[in-house]
Amino acid sequence: MVTDYLINGPITKKVICCFLEKIDEKTNSGGHSVFLGQVRADEFNGKKVTAIEYSAYEGMVMVEADKIKATILSEFEDAKSIDFVHSTGIVKAGEISLFVLVSAGHRYQAIHACTKTVELIKEKLPVWKREIFDDDSHEWKQ
Repeated sequence: MVTDYLINGPITKKVICCFLEKIDEKTNSGGHSVFLGQVRADEFNGKKVTAIEYSAYEGMVMVEADKIKATILSEFEDAKSIDFVHSTGIVKAGEISLFVLVSAGHRYQAIHACTKTVELIKEKLPVWKREIFDDDSHEWKQ
């Protein structure tokens, strides 16, 4: 279930489709840019990442997310709407943990606004990750 900007577990195709189905309503937009963040099965010191456990300071997520959206809408005057959702809990390698959709009047603004949105989410959103390895050990990441 999506609660504001967070969802417990991986972001499923069904959730992504729900966001994409709303594009029809955005008749003032000619460009839509989507970013999907997927958990990689990276390898560190001979150990393979099998999942990431995300935790968030939920009370601040909405505040920071709203600031991110306001920043993007003021910086990219052609941007019409910004939607994003980030996972909490366990997301396995290969599953989606971040979804971003930016709609704008034109493709250039949509693409660049989407890129900036992703960067701000990574920098500002109070979400942390703990990588879980195939030997059941784990490591917190920045």
